[in-house]
Amino acid sequence: MNIKFIKLQQFLSCICLALFIHIAHADEATPLASDPALEQRLVSISEEMRCLVCQNESLSGSRSELAQDLRREIRDLIKQGKTDAEIRTFMVDRYGDFILYRPPVKPTTWLLWIGPFVLMFAGIVALLMYLRRRNTQVATTSLSDDENKRIDALLRDDK
Repeated sequence: MNIKFIKLQQFLSCICLALFIHIAHADEATPLASDPALEQRLVSISEEMRCLVCQNESLSGSRSELAQDLRREIRDLIKQGKTDAEIRTFMVDRYGDFILYRPPVKPTTWLLWIGPFVLMFAGIVALLMYLRRRNTQVATTSLSDDENKRIDALLRDDK
């Protein structure tokens, strides 16, 4: 009994040590701007942009170094007095429409807007063709009267 208690104690101490190591290596919080209005504007602009490293996270939610640099750049542009539209234009000119979560509909982004629907339609057509071909390949057999009677008897016995 004593050995089990010691092993449990060792296991728990290993878990605690792992948690403390994880906490010790945590990144420091990024200091907010001295102006809360500036910081709020930064968040609203960066929420509409995609992190170029993570690609599935917004710029404001990403912890990558590039996202931190881009947020710093947006903060500098805000301090320079640029409007939200000017900041978005600057970012699109520099990184392309891909940085926006909602890129504008124009010939260069038609594939982004229409592509998923084209793929879904092609998948449905392919599935229907496969099912139709499979149904024609399966041989249909009909049961004889004796086999039908046997099945009916089996079904009545189960009840």
